[in-house]
Amino acid sequence: MRFTRRGVLAIGGAAIGAGAATFAATRDTGPEPVEPKPAAAAPSPPPPRPDFSKLASGDDWDEVRRQFAFSSEVVHLSALLIASHPAPVRARIEEYRARLDADPVQYLQENNDRLRDASMAAAAKYLAIEPKHVALTESTTMGLGLVYHGLQLKPGQEILTTEQDYYVTYEATRLAARRTGAGVRRIPLFEDIDEVAEPALVERVIGAIKPETRVLALTWVHSSSGLKMPIRKVADALAEINARRAEADQVLFVVDGVHGFANQDATMESLGCDFLIAGCHKWLFGPRGTGIVATGKRGFRDVMPTIPSFTDGAAWSAWQKGKEPPDSIQTGWGFMPGGFKAFEHQWALAEAFAFHERIGKAKIAERTASLASRLKDGLADIAHVRLVTPRAPELSAGIVSFDIDGFTPNAAAKRLREHAIVASVAPYARPHVRLTPSLANTPAEIDYALQTIAEIRPPQTATRPSGKKG
Repeated sequence: MRFTRRGVLAIGGAAIGAGAATFAATRDTGPEPVEPKPAAAAPSPPPPRPDFSKLASGDDWDEVRRQFAFSSEVVHLSALLIASHPAPVRARIEEYRARLDADPVQYLQENNDRLRDASMAAAAKYLAIEPKHVALTESTTMGLGLVYHGLQLKPGQEILTTEQDYYVTYEATRLAARRTGAGVRRIPLFEDIDEVAEPALVERVIGAIKPETRVLALTWVHSSSGLKMPIRKVADALAEINARRAEADQVLFVVDGVHGFANQDATMESLGCDFLIAGCHKWLFGPRGTGIVATGKRGFRDVMPTIPSFTDGAAWSAWQKGKEPPDSIQTGWGFMPGGFKAFEHQWALAEAFAFHERIGKAKIAERTASLASRLKDGLADIAHVRLVTPRAPELSAGIVSFDIDGFTPNAAAKRLREHAIVASVAPYARPHVRLTPSLANTPAEIDYALQTIAEIRPPQTATRPSGKKG
């Protein structure tokens, strides 16, 4: 069957208009590359109109879809960037906003501790840890900056990371090293992504650890290639190294987890890292401007706060008594940055976790994998497309990266937008086009995207006739 943009989007529009209270009712309370200028190519003609009745999922995922107020004018396949709030989250934000607007001082004083701690508890439950092992932040970037700046590194020690990691890890580790006198060493994860395999990735990382390595900085799911790292297997191998070291010399495992968080069925125990940092306004579809730092069994004792905490009772008490606070912190309350913020968003974070829990973490992971596999398999069959993301589910999650022959990534994303498909481009030295299916998408949207990509032909360049002039 061939699909049209209007046909696919009609389902989304109808679903949005059907009402969005079901879930809420169940709750207890560098510069871009220069694009070549080939001869102009005619735009792809729109395909014929499909049978709209066959485009819905036909299962409970249609009810999930109804919770989002997506525009019916485009196919939203860029969940990795910033979230649309589902109905229960929108409602909770508006409730708290209205109460703050009516009586901001009293409502804040009477409810902030309770509602903030509820969000911490929800995050802790989601990751199967204690609330004291969670700190709330405003983004992945903030969380990574706080953790790397808070590590008590010394000259002669080093942070080990990779050449494939994102700018934020690169810059946060660079600044931490500059401040402390420690070093940063970056290794390539692979030479050819088409040849990657879990054992080789683990061996590459673990084999690079030296006696002076104090921190291992990795990314769970890479936003450039969509590669998912075998975090648990790295953690197991790292545990063998740490077992032979004194505690003060053990390697701390810090993970940028934002593109695996909330689309993979995982806990801190199943991951095995010491720090997991993630924004909550991407795959969790949580309130914009929210994030977390989560810790394993070591807690927060290996970092110091960078921004004064409003929730560290020991620091407050020491200040009031004119004494020095403790030299270390143990909990997220001591690490969490203070200051006034968008409280209604921070408080509504608990609702986002509840939304995911009601659907089921395992179901969300299965849905994400199913849609991503459908997209990868389809892209692999298109002759003028190079699939970048590994097809194996153990090496990928929800990000699907690819290139289209004859187009720069930005030009390809622009052409897709002309067909009402929201794609994005990885902002790396070697960029790729990305589509990122999520719990809010349908198989029909994936099929429409594949059909559109198949019909985006490389521009034809003018050629000079062969032979000599007579």
